[in-house]
This record gives sequence, C-alpha cells and structure tokens, in this order.
Amino acid sequence: MMKIGLLSDTHAWWDEKYLEYFEPCDEIWHAGDIGSVEIAEKLAAFRPFRAVYGNIDGQEIRKMFPQVNRFTVDGAEVLIKHIGGYPGKYDPSIIGSLMTRPPKLFISGHSHILKVKYDKTLDMLHINPGAAGMSGFHKVRTMVRFVIDNGAFKDLEVIELAG
Repeated sequence: MMKIGLLSDTHAWWDEKYLEYFEPCDEIWHAGDIGSVEIAEKLAAFRPFRAVYGNIDGQEIRKMFPQVNRFTVDGAEVLIKHIGGYPGKYDPSIIGSLMTRPPKLFISGHSHILKVKYDKTLDMLHINPGAAGMSGFHKVRTMVRFVIDNGAFKDLEVIELAG
C-alpha cells in the first residue's frame, strides 16, 4: 500500500502547506509546470519524488525529468504527462500510448482544472490535480492525495489551498 501526494502547475510557487498535507504520503508526484529547480528539490528532499516537465519548464528541469513518465507502483501502472487531456478528449501527443497500452492511472496537468474521471473504454482512472501554484486563471489552488493498494485506487482526497 502506498499513499501518494499529487500536484501540478506550481509555476515556481512554494507553499509550506505542500509539506504539511503530504506529510503522511510515501511519495510525491508532480504533473509538470514545476517552474523552478528549487521547488523540485524541496519536494524531493521531503519524500521520494516523481515528476514530468511541463510546457513552461526550462532546460534545467527538462534535463531532470522526462516528458512522459510510465512506472508501476504497488501493482498499478501509472502514466504521467503534463499535456494529456482527459477521457473523451485526450491530447494527440499521448493518445497512441494510451490506446496501445492503457495504464491503470493516467495523470495530467496543464489545464489548471481539477478532474477525476474514470475512462470505461480503457478501464483507466484519470486524475488532473488542478493547479497548486498562483499563476493562472484558477480561483482555487488544489492538490490530491490517494492510496494505491494492490493495484486499486482508494481514499482519494481533494485538498484546497487558501490564497
């Protein structure tokens, strides 16, 4: 069993609440637009850290993290890509990978819109944790926590950050 803290679109904004809310987590995942190496380093110093780079991330972050990250955790295959879309409207850059070999969990960011949706066609859960940073049009900053237990997802929590 693994407890995961998931965020996206920090755009170089640091909030101590990231660590407060991710304290019970085994790993932290970032779905891109990290914005600064310092953010990645602080999160990685706190918990094991997996990430992808986003469209605003510079070369330094692009050297540290892949554009697409596919891995398996506690029996669940996970695929993370910053610009990925969502069920019924996947981005053309990832649709081939999803259709050929769907993971159990597909995570994307970019839209700044919190979305958790199950894709019945691909038997796959999709999560976009929204945006945890201050840059963008979103009114509420959000992150997500959830548990992976022997390939199953449970106890998903949406965290709203003030300001």
